[in-house]
Amino acid sequence: MSDENSSEKENSTRQSEDLGSQFTEIFIKQQENVTLLLSLLEEFDFHVRWPGVKLLTSLLKQLGPQVQQIILVSPMGVSRLMDLLADSREVIRNDGVLLLQALTRSNGAIQKIVAFENAFERLLDIITEEGSSDGGIVVEDCLLLLQNLLKNNNSNQNFFKEGSYIQRMKPWFEVGDENSGWSAQKVTNLHLMLQLVRVLVSPTNPPGATSSCQKAMFQCGLLQQLCTILMATGVPADILTETINTVSEVIRGCQVNQDYFASVNAPSNPPRPAIVVLLMSMVNERQPFVLRCAVLYCFQCFLYKNQKGQGEIVSTLLPSTIDATGNSVSAGQLLCGGLFSTDSLSNWCAAVALAHALQENATQKEQLLRVQLATSIGNPPVSLLQQCTNILSQGSKIQTRVGLLMLLCTWLSNCPIAVTHFLHNSANVPFLTGQIAENLGEEEQLVQGLCALLLGISIYFNDNSLESYMKEKLKQLIEKRIGKENFIEKLGFISKHELYSRASQKPQPNFPSPEYMIFDHEFTKLVKELEGVITKAIYKSSEEDKKEEEVKKTLEQHDNIVTHYKNMIREQDLQLEELRQQVSTLKCQNEQLQTAVTQQVSQIQQHKDQYNLLKIQLGKDNQHQGSYSEGAQMNGIQPEEISRLREEIEELKRNRELLQSQLTEKDSVIENLKSSQTSGTNEQSSAIASARDFEEVAELKQELATLKSQLNSQSVEITKLQTEKQELLQKTEAFAKSAEVQGESETVIATKTTDVEGRLSALLQETKELKNEIKALSEERTAIKEQLDSSNSTIAILQTEKDKLELEITDSKKEQDDLLVLLADQDQKILSLKNKLKDLGHPVEEEDELESGDQEDEDDESEDPGKDLDRI
Repeated sequence: MSDENSSEKENSTRQSEDLGSQFTEIFIKQQENVTLLLSLLEEFDFHVRWPGVKLLTSLLKQLGPQVQQIILVSPMGVSRLMDLLADSREVIRNDGVLLLQALTRSNGAIQKIVAFENAFERLLDIITEEGSSDGGIVVEDCLLLLQNLLKNNNSNQNFFKEGSYIQRMKPWFEVGDENSGWSAQKVTNLHLMLQLVRVLVSPTNPPGATSSCQKAMFQCGLLQQLCTILMATGVPADILTETINTVSEVIRGCQVNQDYFASVNAPSNPPRPAIVVLLMSMVNERQPFVLRCAVLYCFQCFLYKNQKGQGEIVSTLLPSTIDATGNSVSAGQLLCGGLFSTDSLSNWCAAVALAHALQENATQKEQLLRVQLATSIGNPPVSLLQQCTNILSQGSKIQTRVGLLMLLCTWLSNCPIAVTHFLHNSANVPFLTGQIAENLGEEEQLVQGLCALLLGISIYFNDNSLESYMKEKLKQLIEKRIGKENFIEKLGFISKHELYSRASQKPQPNFPSPEYMIFDHEFTKLVKELEGVITKAIYKSSEEDKKEEEVKKTLEQHDNIVTHYKNMIREQDLQLEELRQQVSTLKCQNEQLQTAVTQQVSQIQQHKDQYNLLKIQLGKDNQHQGSYSEGAQMNGIQPEEISRLREEIEELKRNRELLQSQLTEKDSVIENLKSSQTSGTNEQSSAIASARDFEEVAELKQELATLKSQLNSQSVEITKLQTEKQELLQKTEAFAKSAEVQGESETVIATKTTDVEGRLSALLQETKELKNEIKALSEERTAIKEQLDSSNSTIAILQTEKDKLELEITDSKKEQDDLLVLLADQDQKILSLKNKLKDLGHPVEEEDELESGDQEDEDDESEDPGKDLDRI
């Protein structure tokens, strides 16, 4: 009777749903009905707005895509519905959230519109108002709506990150260690919050978007908060499992987050790394299956594209790093313990975890060959590789053998040294051929396929270092014992297995029960990569192998040559860049020197103008003094002329002091030039700078010659003044004699004579003073001549040094020309090598080539500063 009642209820429910969809279809045939309903939602009246929300929600549940399209094309349709979130009445607001859930389901266009209508801000505000994870079902509805908006919508995810909404998620995960307070609703809310974080960092998202969200979660402290929950006590098992999965995807492929996770310690005494604590749960068969899968996923994400982390895990297995006291358990020891335990699930998880420590890392594959295991007391240690093959040959459970075979295939791929170690054990190849050749049941077909893959890897990555197991001999062995077609058929069993495609879809190991735990996601990629090349390698003849190896060697040689020349070109590019910088520096220095020279030329011109003006003034004064002195002799105004002479002498003194100060400045400049020349180098830049300094010396020499001519002209003028003074003295004496003769007869003449005598005595005194001053001037002029002679000798020394530096500049220019010729030869060689590579069918990347014209222009520019200085 109960079955009949349940079937009747199902039938009635189905009939009502069919009837509802029919009524909805009739209602939306006329789009005006939906438009009218949207306009009614603008009414604030509760009795109009609330039933309108319920009706529209029902329509979306019955025929969602059709109603979504009508709302999408309605003007302001989505905006009217967004206003429901701002309604002060909680009933309408909460039902508005449910309406938007139905509206945004599987419609990217509407999701974008809702997001840009400030939905994230409003929903996060509602979650905060309702108490975050401690809130009720409203928080759950808001989180479901956020998932609709963000899942598989890259535009909204980017908008969410750019809007700094990730930072607002951190308070959601601030939960205590207490055992109480974990209601069913709180567990649901926190579960949805963790899923929302995973939506933002899902491996299926574009790598750039995922990476930016991962960095934002670390910067705002969200990852740290999740790790706190991870190590907390009293957290429900399902929340702990989902937290581990969330942390896994937050750190996956992000070096900064992986480094932080490696530094997290559990709050134990003594503190243990979080990775070690998690691995203890993974290899513990009493832990829940989903938790063990989550820990394995976390470990895989920690090692994903993390060579540093891979090295740290492998190093814990090496003899030098194992703790001799045995107080602490390392990650490597836990993995080895799980690998050889009696629990097949632990064997599989440990083998896959160890394989991820070797993924795309040839260095760690070689390091792992050093690991030795003590099997029993008294017996010598056995390598980890040998122990794995020993367990395989003992016929353990299928799950254990599959895990070990996946580990060995990952280990030996792209590692010829590991292949050599594997083949060195003479029992391994017979075991593999025996397994492949047998006709076993369907359960053993997968093991046979993996054995074929392992043997194929041993052939493809064989470097022929073992004479008994060279490529050709292994191929002959396969043909005799198994048959090539049979071998390829067994190899195909892997990709045809029903669980292979399931594992290849997502990185997360998500299995309903332990027996489905067969394949690892990364291993499926390896199978896809190697299946084709192994098939080709089996069918290739020895001659084809030799040709291929020769082509590989030739290509490697060409690659080495190209790499060598690329490095040379890079070095030459750096040298050219340095030379360009030197040329630009020299240009700037040249411009500065030109401005300095222009200033000095203008100053010299000013001095010349001043000199000419003084010369003209002195000429006029001399003429005026000649006529005036004769009048003075007759009119008695001789002291005014003497005062004029004194003023002119003072002016000459000032000019002499000015010239002497200028000469001192030039001497200091010459001393600086001498010191800079003695400390100069043999490089081109110093040679050019020295040439520039010699140009300045030449200019200084010219200025010194000018000053010398000025001093000579002034000395001539002083001589003229002395002759004029002598003439004046002679006339004065003649005048005195005539005055004495005439003074005896006339009284007026006597008085005049007395006056003249007084004036003559004064003139004689002043003339004596003038003689002393002229004597001092002549002594100073002699000193200046001596300084000029010493300057001339210094200039001669500098001239010889200049000649030496010019020779060095010529040598450096020759070396530059030789470098340019070498560059041209190298470019021609590179071009011919590229053509050869293209003829061999090897792709060549096009690179920017240096044009010889540019080099010549740069050489011309490097020579310009010297030419400009020579012209100056």
